[in-house]
Amino acid sequence: MTLSPASTAGEIIEHLRTLGSEENVAGMARFGIETGTALGVSNVELRRIARRVRSDHARALELWKSDIREARILAAFTADPKALTREEARRWAADCDSWEVVDTIADLFLSARFEQALVTEFAADDREFVRRTAFAMIATAAVHLKEEPDATLLAWLPLIEAHAEDRRNYVKKAVNWALRQIGKRNAACHGPALALAQKLAASENRTARWTGRNAERELNGTQVRGRLGLRA
Repeated sequence: MTLSPASTAGEIIEHLRTLGSEENVAGMARFGIETGTALGVSNVELRRIARRVRSDHARALELWKSDIREARILAAFTADPKALTREEARRWAADCDSWEVVDTIADLFLSARFEQALVTEFAADDREFVRRTAFAMIATAAVHLKEEPDATLLAWLPLIEAHAEDRRNYVKKAVNWALRQIGKRNAACHGPALALAQKLAASENRTARWTGRNAERELNGTQVRGRLGLRA
């Protein structure tokens, strides 16, 4: 089947089914990806398909509703950030059951510039993957929102501290990721992030201590300090 910008959600899903691989599904599972609805199509191939079908927001919403792993990732790749609403973002975050899909939609939500509206809201939500979305957005913002004032990123450090004791695997890894990415952003962000990492490393809480020690080790590493022009 030849896909094009005119292809429907149904046609795209039919094409995805022809590309599926049980071997790929098994490989995804080894990385902790939820494979209950997975067809086994690689993200590299999904990127190729996204380039062929291009952006279509209404179609992206249909792809998402399919509940198929690959269709949902394609939905994130081909949704229009300018057309995406906050309510749609909330529904998508609530639907997630896999860290991989969360991290993909986090990038879309940043493109829609929803970080100020949704990061704090999502962090306060007790659902594991909704909360992960908040910290995935912070981590991604630290890397990609290069023109954003450092103050925006630093203002999220208290949020990281507040949820550093959440021991659920996909939350604690995202909290750690967010802290490390802020600290690696530049020299101005490094000091405050490292200070928080050191504070958490001294915590009596096991999860917070893991996050702090892991982040402190990376932020104090020769490679990071050298890239930021900091003394050893």
